[in-house]
Amino acid sequence: MTTKVCVTIAESNPRKIVKDLKKILVDSDYVELRLDFLKPNQIPFCLTHSRKYLKRCICTLRPTSEGGKFQGTEKERISILKLISEFEPYLLDVEYHTLKKNPELQKYLKNTRTNILVSWHDFVKTPNERILRFTLQKMSKFSNNIKIVTTAKTISDTIRVLALYKINTKKINLISFAMGDYGRMSRILCTKLGSPYTYVSLGKPIAPGQFSLKEMKSILSLEDKNQK
Repeated sequence: MTTKVCVTIAESNPRKIVKDLKKILVDSDYVELRLDFLKPNQIPFCLTHSRKYLKRCICTLRPTSEGGKFQGTEKERISILKLISEFEPYLLDVEYHTLKKNPELQKYLKNTRTNILVSWHDFVKTPNERILRFTLQKMSKFSNNIKIVTTAKTISDTIRVLALYKINTKKINLISFAMGDYGRMSRILCTKLGSPYTYVSLGKPIAPGQFSLKEMKSILSLEDKNQK
C-alpha cells in the first residue's frame, strides 16, 4: 500500500500485545501501543518483550484528562514516559500540554534524543482557523512530528482541519484529521495531503470515526484499481 497505516492496539493484556505485534505488523506499517490501557506495573514487561518491534511503534500513555485511560498521578506518568523513551520507540506520543507544563521532561527527552510526536486533541469541537494555525506554530517548537486531531460536527470543520496541510510550509511531519462521522473521510484524505500515515483499529474503533485495518485496506485497494 502506498498509503501507510498505523494500527492502534488498546489492550489490557500485555502478553496478548506481545503475541499480536508480529502478526499485526505484517499488514500494517506501524503500531500505536496504547500503554495507558495497561496497569503501570505491566508496562515494563510489555516494552521489554516488544523491544525488537519498537522501531515500528508509536508509544502512547494518554491520561484521562486527554481522553486516555491512565489514572495514576502525573508524576508517575512522567516517570513512565521517561522509561518508554529509554526503549527508543519509533515515536513517543507526548501531549502538547504535557510538554508545556514540564520543562524538565522536555530537557530529558531532548538529551535522550527521543523522537517525539507532539499531540493535541479537541474532543468537543474544531477551533477556528486562527487557533489551529497558532497551535501548530507553538507545537512545532517541540518537535518536527505533530498530531492535531479535532472533532468535526460539520463538513466545514473537516475542511478547516485539513487546511493545515496547506500552510505546512516548514515541512513538518503533520498528522491532522477530525474525529466523528463528519471527519471520517479526513482519515483517508490526510494521507493524500501529506500525513505520513493514518490510524486504524483492528476491529472496534478506538476513536470516533476510525476505520478498521480491513476497511482501510479495502478502500485503498479500490483506489489502486481506479488509478490503473
